[in-house]
Amino acid sequence: MARLILLNKPYGVICQFSPSPPHRCLADLLAQPGVYPAGRLDTDSEGLLLLTDSGPLQAKIADPQHKLPKTYWVQVEGAPSDADLAPLRRGVDLGDFVTRPAEVRIIAEPAGLWARTPPVRFRAAIPTTWLEIIIREGKNRQVRRMTAKVGYPTLRLIRYAIGDYTLDGLSPESWRELHVAAPAAIRQRGDEAARGRPKQRGRRGPNKAR
Repeated sequence: MARLILLNKPYGVICQFSPSPPHRCLADLLAQPGVYPAGRLDTDSEGLLLLTDSGPLQAKIADPQHKLPKTYWVQVEGAPSDADLAPLRRGVDLGDFVTRPAEVRIIAEPAGLWARTPPVRFRAAIPTTWLEIIIREGKNRQVRRMTAKVGYPTLRLIRYAIGDYTLDGLSPESWRELHVAAPAAIRQRGDEAARGRPKQRGRRGPNKAR
C-alpha cells in the first residue's frame, strides 16, 4: 500500500520541503519524511496538494498523459458572461501551447471559505466573480493565464479537487493520510522497467514505490 497525504496548502507556502526564505515551505506544515508532492501548486495559489511515498502513484497523479481532472475555484476580476467563458471551453492559445477544452461555470462564492492571508486586493468599482474550472493538464500558471487571456484576471485561486480527492474537511495547513494501492497498470510498467535495470545494492531510498 502507498501513503497518500491530502494537504490544504495555504497562500504563500512554496511547494517544496527545503527552506526558501521568505516563504514558508512544506516542512513547516507537516513532518512526514519520505513523502513528496505529486504535482505542484504555485506559491500564490491555495488548496489541495497530494503527497505520496510511491513513485508510480506520484506519476499517475502528476503526469498530464493520465488526464486526471483538477478542479479549481477561481475568483476573477470582473463579471464575465457565459459567452465570455466559451473560449475556455474550446481551448485557448496561450502562445507556447493551446489548452485542452476546460469545463467552466460561474458559481457562488464557495460556502465556508476561509479568509486568505494576506487578503485579496480589490478595486472598489470593479465586481468579482467566482468560477469553477476543471482542467486535465497542469502547465505552469495555466489557470491564471487562461482567465487573463479572456480578459478576466485571477485574483484568488484554490484547487478544490484532484480526481476524486477533495479539500472537504480540511482547513488551511491541515492534512489527512490515506493508504491506497497504486493502479495495476502503473505497477506493471514499474515492474517492467525494474526488470530492465541492473539490481541495486544497499538501502532503498524514501521515494521508492511500496
